[in-house]
Amino acid sequence: MKGILALVCFLPCLTSGAQLSFPGEGEPWEVPSFYSVSDSEIKRVSETLYSADVNKATSREIVLNLQHKISSDQTGAGQDYASQKLFSYVDEDALFSKPTFARLLALLNNYERMTGKEEVGVTSESQEVDAFLDEIFQTQVMEKLTQFFLSKGIYVSENDFKADLKEMWFGLYSRSKGAAMDSSGFEHVFHGEIKSGKVSGFHNWVHYYELEKNGQINYLSYSYDGPWTGYPDIMAFQYRWTGYLKSVGSFFIGSSPEFELAVYTLCYKTRPNKLCTLSLGGKSAQIQTYSWANSEYGAGKRYLASSYPNSP
Repeated sequence: MKGILALVCFLPCLTSGAQLSFPGEGEPWEVPSFYSVSDSEIKRVSETLYSADVNKATSREIVLNLQHKISSDQTGAGQDYASQKLFSYVDEDALFSKPTFARLLALLNNYERMTGKEEVGVTSESQEVDAFLDEIFQTQVMEKLTQFFLSKGIYVSENDFKADLKEMWFGLYSRSKGAAMDSSGFEHVFHGEIKSGKVSGFHNWVHYYELEKNGQINYLSYSYDGPWTGYPDIMAFQYRWTGYLKSVGSFFIGSSPEFELAVYTLCYKTRPNKLCTLSLGGKSAQIQTYSWANSEYGAGKRYLASSYPNSP
């Protein structure tokens, strides 16, 4: 009888997709789920988040200069087809004065981009992380996501969600085989890293714009521009960050920090290590997430390794 009970208790782990192997970096790790969220629910809540993003850019606040489009089989060449920057104009006064943008910008100078080098200043950075999280949890976007997670039993309270989100996104781990505590989900996705001579991660338009404005990024071309006529849009493009190539960088453009964090977290919690299909303004979008398989921050809890919009 005990054996039968043990098997019954173990079956939910199997049906939720848990794996018994321990894959390495870049390989899928199924995060066990003990709640059910349907595809239609994900689409419905993503539309809610899209509508709630009142801090997103308007079409007057960002002007892009796409220039040359390349095919998918040309993305790895690193050839420069663009003589001008991607961002012709960003209304910094209108956008970056908003509290969540300001808090994001304060975080972006905290990180050492080279993997293998220890992250320092953890105490001061933690205070800035708390200030960022406090700010985004005051927005309608995070309020809507919190309500959804509570309704599905994914978290028991807002404080529970907030504490887990901080560990999931900002907890440090090593991308250098233990040589240094040199990475986090937030650093990888919002800031970007250099690993093995190439740009790794880096999917945030605000940081891209700041670096391009300061002459640290050379825009090469684009390979995908989504169907949205306003913002947020989804794009994939090629660039060099002080010489290091990113052959396909996929970004939300014009979105608020809270919107990006919300949709990435929605997909990570409900469709970890899989393509997660959203509906944004009546148009389909997909998010790919990966969990960090080599360490955890609690029983069965895995740090976020990466998340980004999937581009065809």
